[in-house]
Amino acid sequence: MSETSSNHAAGGSAGPGIAVVRAEHLGLTFPSGDGDIVALSDVNLTIEKGDFVSFIGPSGCGKTTFLRTIADLEKPTSGTLSVNGMSAEAARKARAYGYVFQAAALYPWRTIEKNVALPLEIMGYGASEQAERVKRTLELVNLSGFEKKYPWQLSGGMQQRASIARALSFDADLLLMDEPFGALDEIVRDHLNSELLKLWERTQKTICFVTHSIPEAVYLSTKIVVMSPRPGRVTDIIESTLPRERPLDIRESPEFLAIAARVRDGLRAGHSYDEEHV
Repeated sequence: MSETSSNHAAGGSAGPGIAVVRAEHLGLTFPSGDGDIVALSDVNLTIEKGDFVSFIGPSGCGKTTFLRTIADLEKPTSGTLSVNGMSAEAARKARAYGYVFQAAALYPWRTIEKNVALPLEIMGYGASEQAERVKRTLELVNLSGFEKKYPWQLSGGMQQRASIARALSFDADLLLMDEPFGALDEIVRDHLNSELLKLWERTQKTICFVTHSIPEAVYLSTKIVVMSPRPGRVTDIIESTLPRERPLDIRESPEFLAIAARVRDGLRAGHSYDEEHV
């Protein structure tokens, strides 16, 4: 598996060449009574500061597992992994990342502002700084005015925006997003894709994004990582040549369609495309 150099044609990088995540010959095997399950095998990947990297592949190919190893929620069984130049465990303890799950995972008994403030409370921020950070992050995701609402009073898309605000509240440089828009309808998903690009441009975060959608991966990313069925391996790393400004209708352009075709080819080469709806 080869690793391509990063050209940042899609922009957003605050420091080209600075490795935020580096995996070398990474493997993860889960023990099982029926025999070991190899979830990841010989993964080599470098994610640089300011990258927007999407991971795409069939269910069970290790996309989420790799995200969880970055977050130190799973422990690799072989190879090495560094996050911000330290071990994943040290990065977790340093609160180096925010994590956005497939479901918004908001507490229904807490208001939106209290949900967003939860990590700040845990980290011991004072009340005034909590209030300032909550206000700023809710503005970033266009939820100003909804501070006193409860999650059940918001649409699914608004709940996910609140979840993103919570992940941004303590200003970690790295944002890990595990298929956050997968359960939303296409119109809402398109809107949130567009809003996420604007948010990435404003904040200059490094984003790792898991998806099953080829158009979503191509539209959002500076780099697309195509993964094979289990054991999860990287079969292609595609650098985007799309411009920084990406209106939704760019998805009809020849350049967009050419990148999407390469992603499809990579999935077919891994014997995954015909088995999984993407």
